[in-house]
Amino acid sequence: MRKELLLQPAGLLEDICKLSGTNVVILGDVMLDEYIFGTVERISPEAPVPIVRIESEEYRLGGAGNVAKNITALGGTAKLFGTLGRDVAAVRMREMFQVHCIEDHCFQESERLTTCKTRIIAQQQQIVRIDREPECRPSSAALEYLLREVAVAMETSNVLIVSDYGKGIVSTPVMDRLRAICDALPHSPRIIVDPKPKNFSAYSGVALLTPNTKEAGIEVTGCRVVAEKRSDLVHGDVLKAGQRLLRELHCKELLITLGALGMMLFQSATQAVHIPTAARKVYDVTGAGDTVIAVMGLAMASGLDTLRGCLLANYAAGIVVGQIGATAVTPEQLREVVLSWPTPQVFQHSNNCHCSY
Repeated sequence: MRKELLLQPAGLLEDICKLSGTNVVILGDVMLDEYIFGTVERISPEAPVPIVRIESEEYRLGGAGNVAKNITALGGTAKLFGTLGRDVAAVRMREMFQVHCIEDHCFQESERLTTCKTRIIAQQQQIVRIDREPECRPSSAALEYLLREVAVAMETSNVLIVSDYGKGIVSTPVMDRLRAICDALPHSPRIIVDPKPKNFSAYSGVALLTPNTKEAGIEVTGCRVVAEKRSDLVHGDVLKAGQRLLRELHCKELLITLGALGMMLFQSATQAVHIPTAARKVYDVTGAGDTVIAVMGLAMASGLDTLRGCLLANYAAGIVVGQIGATAVTPEQLREVVLSWPTPQVFQHSNNCHCSY
């Protein structure tokens, strides 16, 4: 069964105001994003590859650092926990933490590189990406420091974001400790996770999981998102995949981002809400997942329910994908698009059947 939920933009404007002043803790893989912008005028005589004439370079926070930047850009307080090397990339990142008013609680290790992704872009097209990243997991000393400090930070926060980019911070033992930390506190903080498939079993019981379609296993299992003539008519395999994840991981709620089709919020195994994308144009999806989980963290920390958080996250992601590279959204930008972009038609799907696999 499917029914439309009617939305009022005025209510969303009030919700945006509530995001400011909230306190969110982030634990995850931090990284530096380097952008080299240039133009291509000819092909190399040495090999069939373009020659890029460099015109400018930019450095931005990536991974968990970008989540933190999105939180402070919207007026929240971000306490960031991760690992850095002792290299030039780490120096640049710590400078940017200060610029973006991020509380830096990262642990530095001489033995590990700071993860750095270099993107070469010409005529608004990415030509190539070069990754420099550590080959080993963080040390036990680093993880123990981070978990001990996160426990202190959670005493004054009711939301913990885990930003898992598969670089070694997140594992089953780490998630077990984080759940124990939150369960021991009287205000019962909630854990929300931006996941990586290899660690899915570690996320059992979290408050909210935010995979994209690939991370949710839709592509891996042969399922696909089916859209009819209107993009709001999403059904079938994505609903089955969401129900399966909820049953297997026992998370409270699940948000699957669907790219050009928007996002699907599963509030239970039998009830899901489809929110069509708010994006007017898509240049680059880099960082959109960071923006979504940042807005969801702020929304939940401010007392908003997950559906209202999803509506704001949908608008924020629509802004981000219309720009090149990982960027942060401001309250002014969010208010502007809520007022000027069409209000999405949001549909609730109810399904009482249980699928077998």
